[in-house]
Amino acid sequence: MQPMALTYNLRVLKEHSEKSGIPFHGTPMAKNTRPYDGRNECIRCKTCAICPTGARYSPDFTYKKLLSAKKLTLHDQTLVRRLVMDDKSARIVAAQAVDRRDPSKQLEYRARHFVLASGYTWSPHLLLLSANDRFPQGLANKSGCVGRYMTGHGWVTAQMEVPHAIYPGMNETHALISRKYFRCDPGKPFVRHDLRIWESGANREPQLKDKQGNLLLGDDLLKDWRSRATSKGTARLRGYFDTHPDRESRLTLDTSNRNAFEDPMPKIAHRMDSAAQSRMPGTRQHIVDVFESLAKANNGKLLRVTDGPYQDHPAGGCRMGTDPAESVTDSFGRTHDHENLLVVGAPTLPTGGCTNGTLTFVALTLRSADKLSEEYRIAGSARKG
Repeated sequence: MQPMALTYNLRVLKEHSEKSGIPFHGTPMAKNTRPYDGRNECIRCKTCAICPTGARYSPDFTYKKLLSAKKLTLHDQTLVRRLVMDDKSARIVAAQAVDRRDPSKQLEYRARHFVLASGYTWSPHLLLLSANDRFPQGLANKSGCVGRYMTGHGWVTAQMEVPHAIYPGMNETHALISRKYFRCDPGKPFVRHDLRIWESGANREPQLKDKQGNLLLGDDLLKDWRSRATSKGTARLRGYFDTHPDRESRLTLDTSNRNAFEDPMPKIAHRMDSAAQSRMPGTRQHIVDVFESLAKANNGKLLRVTDGPYQDHPAGGCRMGTDPAESVTDSFGRTHDHENLLVVGAPTLPTGGCTNGTLTFVALTLRSADKLSEEYRIAGSARKG
């Protein structure tokens, strides 16, 4: 399938920005550019959060196909509250749940394997809730790492004025990306980040007042709008940068905040390790310098810079590793402490990397599924033999 075509705006911004010597290309997107597998193609409706054509990936479409083929049973409005261990081994034998429509009805699911695919918050949360006499700190937690090393990446964003007319509204979610700074020069301070550019309508929208505060209506409003919207354009810049989590960057059970079933809710406090904290000033200055070089490449200017107040694309809490004393799972998501319990996706990442981690979360999940499927095939062949 062909990649998403660059809009006129992105072509203009690409030509402008590459004069800085930094190469850019279109950001890969999970959207069809032609009809495929029952989904339509993207027609740039600008309502991506709820795609009216089905071109944008969303799990509901996949679920419907699996449900109609009877390859999946979906238990909606069901909250799993505890995992239960076997009395004589470390295997998990059941998941205890409650039906929200009838809380008095207690449910129990039994299986050969249990896979937690509940994201970076609810997977470690369930393990901690499932503490018992043999695992008083929570299941899969002999290492004490469940809920620890919560991670993500920091970010810096800015608005850039360019001496080109662009026309915001043409597939605004699509962006340019550069991977120039994905790798760090060994001879320079450690800095890894991505670099993205979007079209922007900042200061290019119609305004009801001019700079002097005078009311603008009718032809006066249109004249002011045209003067600002057709002579220059604006772009949004952003850099996700690599940070490393401290052991105390963690998810804990908050006994002061409970759900309707009296289970303590999760509480997350992100904390970078000391090395990452010491790198912050240099990292920020490096990214701002890159922004400046993009703006000045073709007589543009940087308008304002904003620091991200949170860790984006969060992950961690069940970090993978080869040492059971320092990690929760192996590279396939199998917990070190329970052979039939897996955690998949975002919780297993040791760090958040320096770009959107969603595809990595998905790839790790598929890798775990392939591994488990292979084990089932081998076991089935052995029984037949």
